[in-house]
Amino acid sequence: MSHEIHPYLDAGPDRTGALPLRSYGPAARTAAEAVGSFVVVLTGLGVTMLNTQSGVPPTLAFGFALLAAMIAFGYISGGHFNPAVTLGSAVAGRTGWGSVLPYILAQLVGGLAAAGFLWLLLSANSQLTDVNGLFAAASNGFEEHSVAQFPLSSAFLAEAVCTAILVAVFLGATARHAGRSTAPFAVGLTYASLLTLLLPVTNGGLNPARSTASALFTGDWAPAQLWLFFAAPLVGAVIAGLVFRSFDAAGRRSAASAAPSAAAGAADAAPSVSTGTAGAGIGAPVMGRPAPAAPPAGPAAPAGSPDDVRSFFDKGPGTTGRS
Repeated sequence: MSHEIHPYLDAGPDRTGALPLRSYGPAARTAAEAVGSFVVVLTGLGVTMLNTQSGVPPTLAFGFALLAAMIAFGYISGGHFNPAVTLGSAVAGRTGWGSVLPYILAQLVGGLAAAGFLWLLLSANSQLTDVNGLFAAASNGFEEHSVAQFPLSSAFLAEAVCTAILVAVFLGATARHAGRSTAPFAVGLTYASLLTLLLPVTNGGLNPARSTASALFTGDWAPAQLWLFFAAPLVGAVIAGLVFRSFDAAGRRSAASAAPSAAAGAADAAPSVSTGTAGAGIGAPVMGRPAPAAPPAGPAAPAGSPDDVRSFFDKGPGTTGRS
């Protein structure tokens, strides 16, 4: 298995990402992405179609569901649950390219499974005569299918920019030096806020898995417009990934250039020993005074001292050479 980087998994000793935690096999990580996507789409679409008059707003339901899924399954897979996040993470160097296609397929399958479950649930109710219409109302669209009649160009730009922001928040919140315990809250609340912004423009996309799940159950116009809700989020994800990749590269260059300067500064700051006469060595009498006695050498550190133990645990799993 190729070495990969995930925000909640082993980042490796020399690459940017989260601190090492646990490693799971590709099957477990892919399954976690499918289950997490199922939770996000089921909750978000379910509230959108069934609870439109009162209770939790649909955009907030999507955000809360993503927050919960990241907490529940993020430590296994990295907590993407969105093809755009997966692509942006790979471009930024946080996720191995070998995981991109399995993750995206798992996210699409999880979203479709959630939509299929909702379709079965709604179809069993004889009072609901237009189930496909409910899915159409929850689907993403532009022009005549936009709530405020936004054209294709505006919809594409809005989806691309907002997805870039979402992916940037994900990459920043799950970086090595960030407080990763708050990452699900940062990502989930950002997702809810951006969906609220996009609601009158495209009905809130940002996630090709979510857009696909609702579009394929409309049987009407939504599949024909689905291409935009793949293209625009993926373009935004690539932009965010390239920006963070450049940040990481600049940080590594700064660290590499600062290391020799720090070493030189430490050498210049080392105290020099003056001698009273030519040829006098260290510890020779200066100005007629006897040289101070050298301090007694301390006992050698025993094997297994606390320093040894601490240095062992500081290595972390990333230094073991696991692939």
